[in-house]
Amino acid sequence: QVQVVESGGGLVQAGGSLRLSCAASGNIFSVNHMGWYRQAPGKQRELVGTITSDGSTNYNDSVKGRFTISRDNSKNAVYLQMNSLKPEDTAVYYCNYYTLLGVYWGRGTQVTVSS
Repeated sequence: QVQVVESGGGLVQAGGSLRLSCAASGNIFSVNHMGWYRQAPGKQRELVGTITSDGSTNYNDSVKGRFTISRDNSKNAVYLQMNSLKPEDTAVYYCNYYTLLGVYWGRGTQVTVSS
């Protein structure tokens, strides 16, 4: 069974930074790419960005230049460095793993940015 767990969320003032981590355990292999998503209250879940197996990244325009995704294949981990945070970044952040056998999601971690 695969478990995906996010961590690192919290409360931060506007302009501050947070680093989210996500790790997968269990029978997970053949990971293609990983993604970070977020869902704000009353809104649909949206893509924050993705990172492929070779390290190529893609970002939502709203976070370009502020957020950076990285991964550690040896740990099956993915990270989201968030700088210059804005109140509109407040959301529950989720990571997922795309593998040959399916897509695995974590339960999310809350990020709250105060103005």
